[in-house]
Amino acid sequence: MCLAVPGKVVGIEERNGTRMAQVDFGGVVKDVCLAYVPEAGMGDYVIVHVGFALQRLDEESAKASLELFEHLGLLEEEFGDAWQRAAAEAGTDRPGSAAPTAAQEGAR
Repeated sequence: MCLAVPGKVVGIEERNGTRMAQVDFGGVVKDVCLAYVPEAGMGDYVIVHVGFALQRLDEESAKASLELFEHLGLLEEEFGDAWQRAAAEAGTDRPGSAAPTAAQEGAR
């Protein structure tokens, strides 16, 4: 699923003539294009979809949305570590940590 997620602008720079931001989504920081929201500044909250900020948002609404997304498990789905999630679903601690096969044991 692809969400439009609110995040806080924690850094701004220009890259190749395009205004870019580092946006914090509750601990996950991603690069985001500010072309559609040129008025966004440091500390502002923006709604981001597929790497583009679409609009500014007040802090209260942003935090309420983030809490709801987290409660529903959507933030983990959107930003979680795919390898770690796959390992958890496979019943291992991390990728490649499954019990060795008999052939692997014999090779040791």
